[in-house]
Amino acid sequence: MQRISNGILRSMKQFDTTRPEFAPYGFTCERWTPVAMPRADRHSEIEVNFLASGSLTYLVGGHRDTIHAGQMGLFWAAVPHQIVEFDGDDPYFVVTLPLNEFMRSGIDADIVNRTLQGEVLISSVQDERDSASFQRWESDLASQDPALARAAQLEIQARLLRFAHDKSIGGTGEPMEDLSSADQLACYIARHFHQPLTSEAIANAVDLHPNYAMTLFRKTFGISITSFITQHRLSEAQRLLVTTNRSVLDVSLASGFQSLSRFNEVFRKACGCSPRKFRANHRVT
Repeated sequence: MQRISNGILRSMKQFDTTRPEFAPYGFTCERWTPVAMPRADRHSEIEVNFLASGSLTYLVGGHRDTIHAGQMGLFWAAVPHQIVEFDGDDPYFVVTLPLNEFMRSGIDADIVNRTLQGEVLISSVQDERDSASFQRWESDLASQDPALARAAQLEIQARLLRFAHDKSIGGTGEPMEDLSSADQLACYIARHFHQPLTSEAIANAVDLHPNYAMTLFRKTFGISITSFITQHRLSEAQRLLVTTNRSVLDVSLASGFQSLSRFNEVFRKACGCSPRKFRANHRVT
């Protein structure tokens, strides 16, 4: 349990393995307990992490990125993301921001594009005010006071604008040759999901037997290779729907789906709406 500034005791969040894919978090600022996630999570919001101590290592889009104490990390959570290592047991802050709010925030287009293309952006300059700011936003949103919630929203937007102004922000993704065999499989998929892929071709690219590769992948990430491919194709489709005017058919093919009917079926099942509805809900008008 944690005590926030108004004296109310609240439980810290922890990843729920039963949580459905793309179930929305909405606009939140909460403390989470670091745990190694048995499978990847996906939701449509932008996610911001801040650590006062320790570190978190994510597998995001087939590469590992580590956020250290005092740093902010930002990524689009529609891309499969999974904490695979952590140092320290202290809670960390998570802000979830609806995608359309992020798109309207006035952040530099290059930063937006890098985020939606699956990069984890990590601050290179630490801001000593961040710890107090995240605590205040947590308290403001927990108060259920609309005025304080609006203040938190504007302050978070301002912090992200300053974050984006740091031109040296970047990820800490490890080169593919330094990754484990399981991570190399994930990395290969992240780089080639636009193409027709088979388990055999993926395993051969990493010099593994197909049966061993499939078993290793599921054991490591809690998901099959086929499902992981589909996750990446869905994330790419969402990005294209939000950032381009390409037809739904073009989006489906560019994302790696072999037919429009299959794309529509998978998209509705995962996102709870049609691709056209998703575009209408998330495009900046």
